[in-house]
Amino acid sequence: MNPPRITSPNIAVAPECWRRPVLADAVRAGGASVSSPAEAEALVWAEPAAPDLLPGVLEEGPGIEWVQLPYAGIENLVHLLDRDHRWTCGKGVYAEPVAEHALMLAVAGLRGLGTFARARQWSPPQGRNLLGGRVTVLGGGGITEALVRLLDPWGCRITVLRRHPAPMTGVDRVVGPDRLHEALGDADAVVVALALTAETAGIIDAAALDAMAPHAWLVNVGRGGHVVTDDLVEALSSGRIGGAALDVTDPEPLPDGHRLWRLENCLITPHVGNTPEMGLKLLARRVTENVRRYVAGEELLGPVDVDLGY
Repeated sequence: MNPPRITSPNIAVAPECWRRPVLADAVRAGGASVSSPAEAEALVWAEPAAPDLLPGVLEEGPGIEWVQLPYAGIENLVHLLDRDHRWTCGKGVYAEPVAEHALMLAVAGLRGLGTFARARQWSPPQGRNLLGGRVTVLGGGGITEALVRLLDPWGCRITVLRRHPAPMTGVDRVVGPDRLHEALGDADAVVVALALTAETAGIIDAAALDAMAPHAWLVNVGRGGHVVTDDLVEALSSGRIGGAALDVTDPEPLPDGHRLWRLENCLITPHVGNTPEMGLKLLARRVTENVRRYVAGEELLGPVDVDLGY
């Protein structure tokens, strides 16, 4: 912890502060003043899709010592991380809506919604309950914690795979990466909710898909790069797994005519687990809280580990 600040700090919202007035209001609500980068002690970065602009803003603001990034996933900004600044991101900010989306995709997949939605005539019954089922979640962060809470009334047996296994509330079993295939093997639904790093890229490959039960559904709300797309297409086409429900794909956006679009056992949503409309208010709350903590000299939420890249 640092000592509380005597004067209100200057914090910039960039690029183009006027495009994100809700974030400027969030800075003021936290007890700071909104300023230009040149006068700022901290920066709220409001444009995750334009990482090439960030170095120029930091160069313009030599006094900036803390940078708040907007999303939990920072793979397109990770090459800019340094030890000259404190970095925080949106870890946990969007966990609830993304977990809700993951639950929706899992139920839709297991219940055969993809087949029924495409049908043009009355079709035979299919599907199975998630109720009382087995769910494996890859990743132990905020999305997983929110999903575990949502699954509580369903009476599922939940396994979580994470880098450093440790007990989690509501989780029956927590395992490390060395037990990936074991964790996949008895699941009815496998939910990917990881940060994308060199270690997790391609974690769902042909071998992982082979380890899954023939009826199991894969749900990806992490990043498209977690799944080897060609391996998934082959597994879906051959019926090696029950299906896949994807909010993220590799490549993304998924091109018109891609084979995944044509597979009945594949559900695709266009990265809408959290939309900008849903997320901006949630991000504003995080900005206000972190600004308040910054002013008070308290630990900031969502710290980025520069070495791990998330």
